Amino acid sequence: MTKTPTGKNTSGRGQRDLRVRVKTAKGRKLSSTLWLERQLNDPYVIRAKKEGYRGRAAYKILELDEKFHFLVNGARVVDLGCAPGGWCQVAVKRVNALGEKSGKKIGTVLGVDLQEIAPIAGADLHQLDFLEDGADEKVKGWLGGRADVVMSDMAAAASGNQQVDHLRIITLCEHAAYFAFDVLEEGGTFVAKVLAGGAEQGLMGVLKKNFEKVVNVKPPSSRKDSSEKFVVAQGFRGKRHEEGLQAPDAE
Repeated sequence: MTKTPTGKNTSGRGQRDLRVRVKTAKGRKLSSTLWLERQLNDPYVIRAKKEGYRGRAAYKILELDEKFHFLVNGARVVDLGCAPGGWCQVAVKRVNALGEKSGKKIGTVLGVDLQEIAPIAGADLHQLDFLEDGADEKVKGWLGGRADVVMSDMAAAASGNQQVDHLRIITLCEHAAYFAFDVLEEGGTFVAKVLAGGAEQGLMGVLKKNFEKVVNVKPPSSRKDSSEKFVVAQGFRGKRHEEGLQAPDAE
């Protein structure tokens, strides 16, 4: 008997009747209507609203942490591309940024995004284009020390060309990786979203030189029809090894 993330049984008759249907409105494209219908019926979207998360992406980092256990009490976390804030919400709870877990170490969460982010209790949030000159130095200043985890959910606006989008997100991941090399404590973790497409092999190669363990993962909450996957690199060696990857230029 199968259950969705909402906890409801999906077997049996009548389930099809529960699906929300969206009529095509005047001026709305069919693609927009289909997207809206998918959102309204997405069990992770429904669960996010119920549990107070700002988006379904929160469950991606939750599922990754359930498997790899990098968001621990007292951890210092940097979240790049954090808007609308779901990953930060998860991190605040898991690293005990608000000190709600008595007797446990208190962590910190620093979030950065090109867009403005509504405040999140326990997180230090900043609006910044991470690709602009000197952006990484600004983030280091806000961080004020080393990090245990660097997470990146950065993604460029979709162009409609899958290969172009793939190359853009790999460039963002490379920038995030080089930032991680500069700020991570020895033994730290780097997590980033990528799109499958081939160009990620150079990134994977340099990560394997810098971390003890590097894997590609597609968490259950990542839509099956999406080419996104996540790289999880753990056990930072503490000394940067750059062979095989050129430092990316900001565009």
